[in-house]
Amino acid sequence: MRFELKLISGNANPQLAEQISEALGVPLCEAEVCRFPDGEISVHIKETVRGADVFVIQPTSPPVNENLMELLLMIDALRRASAGRITAVIPYYGYARQDRKHVGRVPISARLVANLIEAAGADRMLTLDLHAGQIQGFFNIPVDNLKADPIFARYFRERGLADEETVIVSPDLGAVKRARAVAEQLEVPLAIVEKRRIDSNRVVSLNLIGEVEGRRAILIDDIISTGATLIETLGLLEKEGAREIYAAFTHGVFAKGALERIREVIRSGGSPLRRLVVTNTIPLPSGGDDIIDCVAVGGLFAEVIRRIHEHRSVSEIFPHY
Repeated sequence: MRFELKLISGNANPQLAEQISEALGVPLCEAEVCRFPDGEISVHIKETVRGADVFVIQPTSPPVNENLMELLLMIDALRRASAGRITAVIPYYGYARQDRKHVGRVPISARLVANLIEAAGADRMLTLDLHAGQIQGFFNIPVDNLKADPIFARYFRERGLADEETVIVSPDLGAVKRARAVAEQLEVPLAIVEKRRIDSNRVVSLNLIGEVEGRRAILIDDIISTGATLIETLGLLEKEGAREIYAAFTHGVFAKGALERIREVIRSGGSPLRRLVVTNTIPLPSGGDDIIDCVAVGGLFAEVIRRIHEHRSVSEIFPHY
Protein backbone atom coordinates (compact mmCIF):
# COMPACT_ATOMS: atom_id res chain seq x y z
CA MET A 1 0.00 0.00 0.00
CA ARG A 2 1.36 3.44 -0.94
CA PHE A 3 0.67 6.14 1.62
CA GLU A 4 -0.06 9.78 0.82
CA LEU A 5 2.94 12.04 0.16
CA LYS A 6 3.02 15.12 2.37
CA LEU A 7 5.50 18.00 2.67
CA ILE A 8 6.09 20.25 5.64
CA SER A 9 8.51 23.16 6.03
CA GLY A 10 10.03 25.03 8.92
CA ASN A 11 11.29 28.60 8.81
CA ALA A 12 14.86 27.91 7.63
CA ASN A 13 14.28 28.06 3.86
CA PRO A 14 10.60 28.44 2.90
CA GLN A 15 11.52 29.51 -0.66
CA LEU A 16 13.23 26.17 -1.34
CA ALA A 17 10.30 24.32 0.21
CA GLU A 18 7.94 26.16 -2.16
CA GLN A 19 10.13 25.20 -5.14
CA ILE A 20 9.98 21.55 -4.13
CA SER A 21 6.24 21.77 -3.56
CA GLU A 22 5.62 23.31 -7.00
CA ALA A 23 7.85 20.79 -8.76
CA LEU A 24 6.01 17.88 -7.13
CA GLY A 25 2.55 19.40 -7.46
CA VAL A 26 2.03 18.70 -3.75
CA PRO A 27 1.02 21.58 -1.46
CA LEU A 28 2.87 22.16 1.80
CA CYS A 29 1.04 20.99 4.90
CA GLU A 30 -0.65 23.69 6.87
CA ALA A 31 1.57 24.10 9.91
CA GLU A 32 2.49 26.77 12.40
CA VAL A 33 6.10 27.00 13.56
CA CYS A 34 6.48 30.07 15.74
CA ARG A 35 7.79 31.25 19.12
CA PHE A 36 6.33 31.51 22.58
CA PRO A 37 6.91 34.87 24.32
CA ASP A 38 9.97 33.42 26.12
CA GLY A 39 11.58 32.30 22.84
CA GLU A 40 10.68 28.60 23.01
CA ILE A 41 9.56 27.08 19.71
CA SER A 42 5.92 26.20 19.17
CA VAL A 43 4.93 23.66 16.48
CA HIS A 44 1.35 22.91 15.47
CA ILE A 45 0.57 20.74 12.42
CA LYS A 46 -2.93 21.72 11.39
CA GLU A 47 -3.92 18.77 9.20
CA THR A 48 -3.88 15.01 9.57
CA VAL A 49 -0.68 13.14 8.77
CA ARG A 50 -1.78 9.74 10.10
CA GLY A 51 -0.13 7.02 8.02
CA ALA A 52 1.35 9.57 5.58
CA ASP A 53 4.80 9.57 3.97
CA VAL A 54 6.00 12.92 5.31
CA PHE A 55 9.07 14.88 4.17
CA VAL A 56 10.23 17.64 6.54
CA ILE A 57 12.17 20.32 4.63
CA GLN A 58 14.50 22.18 6.97
CA PRO A 59 18.21 22.97 6.42
CA THR A 60 20.07 23.46 9.69
CA SER A 61 21.64 26.69 8.45
CA PRO A 62 22.24 29.86 10.50
CA PRO A 63 20.78 30.43 13.01
CA VAL A 64 21.82 26.80 13.33
CA ASN A 65 20.53 26.03 16.81
CA GLU A 66 17.13 27.62 16.14
CA ASN A 67 16.65 25.75 12.88
CA LEU A 68 17.87 22.46 14.31
CA MET A 69 15.45 22.70 17.22
CA GLU A 70 12.58 23.49 14.83
CA LEU A 71 13.47 20.35 12.85
CA LEU A 72 13.54 18.13 15.93
CA LEU A 73 10.21 19.44 17.23
CA MET A 74 8.52 19.04 13.83
CA ILE A 75 9.73 15.44 13.62
CA ASP A 76 8.52 14.75 17.16
CA ALA A 77 5.12 16.27 16.40
CA LEU A 78 4.79 14.11 13.27
CA ARG A 79 5.79 10.96 15.12
CA ARG A 80 3.22 11.64 17.85
CA ALA A 81 0.62 12.31 15.15
CA SER A 82 1.20 8.77 13.77
CA ALA A 83 2.89 9.67 10.49
CA GLY A 84 3.66 6.50 8.54
CA ARG A 85 7.22 7.48 7.61
CA ILE A 86 9.21 10.65 8.35
CA THR A 87 12.08 11.78 6.13
CA ALA A 88 14.23 14.68 7.33
CA VAL A 89 15.12 16.69 4.22
CA ILE A 90 18.16 18.68 5.35
CA PRO A 91 19.65 20.38 2.26
CA TYR A 92 22.44 21.84 4.42
CA TYR A 93 23.56 19.75 7.40
CA GLY A 94 24.88 22.06 10.12
CA TYR A 95 27.69 21.01 12.47
CA ALA A 96 29.06 18.77 9.70
CA ARG A 97 32.55 20.28 9.96
CA GLN A 98 32.90 18.88 13.49
CA ASP A 99 33.01 15.25 12.38
CA ARG A 100 36.02 14.01 14.37
CA LYS A 101 38.26 14.83 17.33
CA HIS A 102 41.10 16.83 15.76
CA VAL A 103 42.38 17.81 19.23
CA GLY A 104 41.63 16.57 22.73
CA ARG A 105 38.46 17.39 24.67
CA VAL A 106 36.23 18.47 21.78
CA PRO A 107 32.82 17.06 20.76
CA ILE A 108 31.97 15.16 17.60
CA SER A 109 29.02 17.43 16.92
CA ALA A 110 28.01 15.85 13.60
CA ARG A 111 27.43 12.54 15.40
CA LEU A 112 25.47 14.19 18.21
CA VAL A 113 23.16 15.90 15.70
CA ALA A 114 22.62 12.55 13.95
CA ASN A 115 21.66 11.00 17.29
CA LEU A 116 19.19 13.83 17.98
CA ILE A 117 17.51 13.47 14.59
CA GLU A 118 17.09 9.74 15.10
CA ALA A 119 15.87 10.15 18.68
CA ALA A 120 13.26 12.68 17.51
CA GLY A 121 11.79 9.99 15.27
CA ALA A 122 13.13 10.41 11.71
CA ASP A 123 13.04 7.24 9.61
CA ARG A 124 15.49 8.44 6.95
CA MET A 125 17.52 11.51 5.98
CA LEU A 126 18.02 13.32 2.67
CA THR A 127 20.75 15.91 2.19
CA LEU A 128 23.09 17.48 -0.38
CA ASP A 129 26.89 17.39 -0.31
CA LEU A 130 27.70 16.44 3.26
CA HIS A 131 30.97 18.08 4.28
CA ALA A 132 32.35 14.62 5.02
CA GLY A 133 30.75 11.57 3.41
CA GLN A 134 31.47 9.41 6.45
CA ILE A 135 28.80 11.34 8.39
CA GLN A 136 26.34 8.95 6.74
CA GLY A 137 27.81 6.29 9.01
CA PHE A 138 26.77 8.29 12.09
CA PHE A 139 23.15 7.39 11.32
CA ASN A 140 21.41 4.07 11.90
CA ILE A 141 18.72 5.06 9.40
CA PRO A 142 19.01 5.31 5.57
CA VAL A 143 20.78 8.47 4.35
CA ASP A 144 20.67 9.78 0.78
CA ASN A 145 23.58 12.18 0.25
CA LEU A 146 23.02 13.88 -3.11
CA LYS A 147 25.90 15.29 -5.15
CA ALA A 148 26.25 18.85 -6.41
CA ASP A 149 29.06 18.21 -8.92
CA PRO A 150 26.65 17.38 -11.80
CA ILE A 151 24.84 20.66 -11.08
CA PHE A 152 28.05 22.69 -11.32
CA ALA A 153 29.29 20.77 -14.36
CA ARG A 154 26.04 21.57 -16.15
CA TYR A 155 26.22 25.25 -15.11
CA PHE A 156 29.70 25.80 -16.52
CA ARG A 157 29.09 23.69 -19.63
CA GLU A 158 25.94 25.65 -20.53
CA ARG A 159 27.88 28.92 -20.26
CA GLY A 160 30.64 27.78 -22.56
CA LEU A 161 33.23 27.68 -19.78
CA ALA A 162 34.25 24.04 -20.23
CA ASP A 163 36.96 24.31 -22.88
CA GLU A 164 40.70 23.69 -23.20
CA GLU A 165 41.42 26.96 -21.36
CA THR A 166 39.68 25.78 -18.17
CA VAL A 167 41.17 24.09 -15.12
CA ILE A 168 39.22 22.97 -12.05
CA VAL A 169 40.83 23.87 -8.72
CA SER A 170 40.40 22.12 -5.38
CA PRO A 171 41.06 24.62 -2.53
CA ASP A 172 42.48 21.89 -0.27
CA LEU A 173 43.09 18.17 -0.11
CA GLY A 174 39.70 17.52 1.50
CA ALA A 175 37.84 18.87 -1.55
CA VAL A 176 39.81 16.91 -4.17
CA LYS A 177 37.19 14.19 -4.73
CA ARG A 178 34.44 16.78 -5.26
CA ALA A 179 36.58 18.90 -7.61
CA ARG A 180 37.82 15.88 -9.55
CA ALA A 181 34.23 14.79 -10.22
CA VAL A 182 33.51 18.15 -11.87
CA ALA A 183 36.80 18.04 -13.82
CA GLU A 184 36.01 14.57 -15.15
CA GLN A 185 32.53 15.57 -16.28
CA LEU A 186 33.87 18.67 -18.05
CA GLU A 187 36.93 16.75 -19.33
CA VAL A 188 39.37 19.42 -18.11
CA PRO A 189 42.49 19.24 -15.88
CA LEU A 190 42.56 19.44 -12.09
CA ALA A 191 44.80 21.58 -9.87
CA ILE A 192 45.07 21.29 -6.08
CA VAL A 193 45.91 23.91 -3.46
CA GLU A 194 47.93 22.65 -0.50
CA LYS A 195 46.51 24.57 2.46
CA ARG A 196 47.27 24.94 6.14
CA ARG A 197 44.61 26.23 8.52
CA ILE A 198 45.94 28.21 11.51
CA ASP A 199 42.59 28.37 13.31
CA SER A 200 38.87 28.54 12.48
CA ASN A 201 39.23 32.00 10.91
CA ARG A 202 42.74 32.04 9.42
CA VAL A 203 43.98 30.05 6.44
CA VAL A 204 47.38 30.06 4.76
CA SER A 205 47.66 28.58 1.25
CA LEU A 206 51.06 27.01 0.80
CA ASN A 207 51.42 25.59 -2.68
CA LEU A 208 49.64 24.96 -5.97
CA ILE A 209 49.87 21.53 -7.57
CA GLY A 210 48.98 21.97 -11.23
CA GLU A 211 49.07 24.65 -13.94
CA VAL A 212 46.76 27.68 -14.09
CA GLU A 213 48.89 30.28 -15.85
CA GLY A 214 46.91 32.03 -18.58
CA ARG A 215 43.89 29.82 -17.94
CA ARG A 216 40.38 30.08 -16.51
CA ALA A 217 40.39 28.63 -12.98
CA ILE A 218 37.15 27.27 -11.50
CA LEU A 219 37.31 26.71 -7.76
CA ILE A 220 35.01 23.95 -6.41
CA ASP A 221 34.14 23.47 -2.71
CA ASP A 222 31.14 22.58 -0.56
CA ILE A 223 30.88 25.51 1.88
CA ILE A 224 31.71 29.20 1.84
CA SER A 225 31.38 30.76 5.30
CA THR A 226 33.80 33.53 6.25
CA GLY A 227 35.37 33.66 2.79
CA ALA A 228 38.89 33.20 4.24
CA THR A 229 39.70 30.15 2.11
CA LEU A 230 38.37 31.83 -1.03
CA ILE A 231 40.33 35.04 -0.47
CA GLU A 232 43.57 33.18 0.25
CA THR A 233 43.10 30.94 -2.78
CA LEU A 234 42.27 33.90 -5.04
CA GLY A 235 45.59 35.48 -4.11
CA LEU A 236 47.50 32.30 -4.87
CA LEU A 237 45.77 31.70 -8.23
CA GLU A 238 46.30 35.31 -9.27
CA LYS A 239 49.97 35.03 -8.32
CA GLU A 240 50.25 31.85 -10.40
CA GLY A 241 48.85 33.66 -13.45
CA ALA A 242 45.17 32.65 -13.69
CA ARG A 243 43.55 35.09 -16.12
CA GLU A 244 40.02 34.69 -14.72
CA ILE A 245 38.51 32.86 -11.77
CA TYR A 246 35.09 31.44 -10.94
CA ALA A 247 34.20 29.87 -7.59
CA ALA A 248 31.36 27.39 -7.00
CA PHE A 249 30.09 26.36 -3.56
CA THR A 250 27.21 24.05 -2.71
CA HIS A 251 26.27 25.88 0.48
CA GLY A 252 26.48 29.66 0.75
CA VAL A 253 26.62 30.20 4.51
CA PHE A 254 28.17 33.69 4.12
CA ALA A 255 28.93 34.48 7.76
CA LYS A 256 28.60 38.10 8.79
CA GLY A 257 30.95 40.33 6.79
CA ALA A 258 31.97 37.64 4.29
CA LEU A 259 30.49 39.33 1.21
CA GLU A 260 31.99 42.67 2.19
CA ARG A 261 35.45 41.12 2.57
CA ILE A 262 35.21 39.46 -0.84
CA ARG A 263 34.05 42.70 -2.50
CA GLU A 264 36.93 44.58 -0.89
CA VAL A 265 39.44 42.13 -2.35
CA ILE A 266 37.90 42.58 -5.79
CA ARG A 267 37.85 46.39 -5.52
CA SER A 268 41.28 46.86 -4.01
CA GLY A 269 43.32 44.51 -6.16
CA GLY A 270 41.44 44.19 -9.42
CA SER A 271 40.97 40.47 -8.69
CA PRO A 272 40.26 38.20 -11.70
CA LEU A 273 37.28 36.73 -9.80
CA ARG A 274 34.27 36.86 -12.13
CA ARG A 275 31.40 35.18 -10.26
CA LEU A 276 30.53 33.16 -7.18
CA VAL A 277 28.13 30.30 -7.87
CA VAL A 278 26.08 28.75 -5.05
CA THR A 279 22.95 26.63 -4.77
CA ASN A 280 19.88 27.72 -2.81
CA THR A 281 20.17 25.18 -0.01
CA ILE A 282 20.53 28.25 2.23
CA PRO A 283 18.73 31.58 1.62
CA LEU A 284 21.23 34.01 0.10
CA PRO A 285 22.16 37.24 1.87
CA SER A 286 20.58 40.36 0.46
CA GLY A 287 22.67 42.48 -1.87
CA GLY A 288 24.79 39.71 -3.32
CA ASP A 289 23.40 39.75 -6.85
CA ASP A 290 26.37 41.68 -8.21
CA ILE A 291 28.80 38.81 -7.60
CA ILE A 292 26.61 35.72 -6.93
CA ASP A 293 24.77 33.40 -9.31
CA CYS A 294 22.27 31.09 -7.59
CA VAL A 295 21.53 27.62 -8.97
CA ALA A 296 18.17 26.25 -7.81
CA VAL A 297 18.10 22.69 -6.46
CA GLY A 298 14.37 22.47 -5.72
CA GLY A 299 13.79 20.39 -8.84
CA LEU A 300 16.52 17.92 -7.85
CA PHE A 301 15.10 17.46 -4.36
CA ALA A 302 11.59 17.09 -5.78
CA GLU A 303 12.71 14.31 -8.12
CA VAL A 304 14.52 12.48 -5.34
CA ILE A 305 11.56 12.83 -2.97
CA ARG A 306 9.29 11.42 -5.68
CA ARG A 307 11.62 8.45 -6.16
CA ILE A 308 11.89 7.76 -2.43
CA HIS A 309 8.11 7.92 -2.09
CA GLU A 310 7.66 5.54 -5.03
CA HIS A 311 10.44 3.20 -3.82
CA ARG A 312 12.51 3.82 -6.96
CA SER A 313 16.28 4.15 -7.36
CA VAL A 314 17.89 7.47 -6.46
CA SER A 315 21.34 6.59 -7.82
CA GLU A 316 19.95 6.37 -11.36
CA ILE A 317 19.84 10.17 -11.60
CA PHE A 318 23.58 10.38 -10.85
CA PRO A 319 25.07 8.42 -13.77
CA HIS A 320 28.57 9.77 -13.08
CA TYR A 321 28.63 7.53 -10.01
